[in-house]
Amino acid sequence: MKKFVKAILSGTACIILIAGCKSMNNTQKGAAIGTGGGAAVGAVIGKAAGNAGLGAIIGAVVGGTAGGLIGNKMDKQAKEIKQEIPDANVERVEEGIVVEFNSEILFGFDKSDLSDASKTELKKLTTILNKYPDTDLEIAGHTDSQGAADYNQKLSERRATAVADYIVSAGVAKSRVKTKGYGEFEPRYPNDTDANMAKNRRVDFLITANEAMKNEAKKEAGQN
Repeated sequence: MKKFVKAILSGTACIILIAGCKSMNNTQKGAAIGTGGGAAVGAVIGKAAGNAGLGAIIGAVVGGTAGGLIGNKMDKQAKEIKQEIPDANVERVEEGIVVEFNSEILFGFDKSDLSDASKTELKKLTTILNKYPDTDLEIAGHTDSQGAADYNQKLSERRATAVADYIVSAGVAKSRVKTKGYGEFEPRYPNDTDANMAKNRRVDFLITANEAMKNEAKKEAGQN
């Protein structure tokens, strides 16, 4: 029981730290998150925030000065993505990036195939991803709440796979890419209107530093 309470307190402390991070620079954020305990705390935070992707990114942080150096590199990459794909929603989350594509570009109702417009936008992202090879990519598929949950789970997995297959065919190393389907269980918008349900039929890119980038940042920061 004591261990359980300690884990909860650690997670709570880290959430409090993150809540105060808005006024910090990247180096300070990295140092704060680095005290929190990695993947386990990331999972706690993701659950608390209702966003598994957030937990996955926070769980991958390095922290400290090295985390700040990684954050600076991610700032540059996120800026390029925003410039090249203005219709995408690009968010910097600690040491990572979340890219949410416009639902009208990606998937229609009950669809998992990519349109020509989808491929054009994904090709733009692929060009940037290939400029930053020291990152890992999780492609997360989502659906709205219409239909059976089991069916939606499989549909979300097909959506993630379709996007992953395309970017790999366009030159992104397969070793960098993993996919995950969240079904209808991670809506970003309330499923209360047709417009909002369309927004939930999406694929998110979660971009984090790979081991090569982490090791380089640690070396530069003198953390090795």
